[in-house]
Amino acid sequence: MNVVQPGPVDTDVNPADGPMKDIQHAVMAIKRHGRPAEVAGMVAWLAGPEAGFVTGAMHTIDGAFGA
Repeated sequence: MNVVQPGPVDTDVNPADGPMKDIQHAVMAIKRHGRPAEVAGMVAWLAGPEAGFVTGAMHTIDGAFGA
């Protein structure tokens, strides 16, 4: 089993122009929210044949939010 762990992503619940953006971006290396398509790309890659030998891993896609 693999885990995809996104950071701040531009959604209705956490919009890129929302009230928390300055706080979130202040601790990130990439000073923007992620796009849903970026997270979907990671999930699609993990579900595809290219990742057939990848297992038991946590994949963080967060613009260095957690670094």
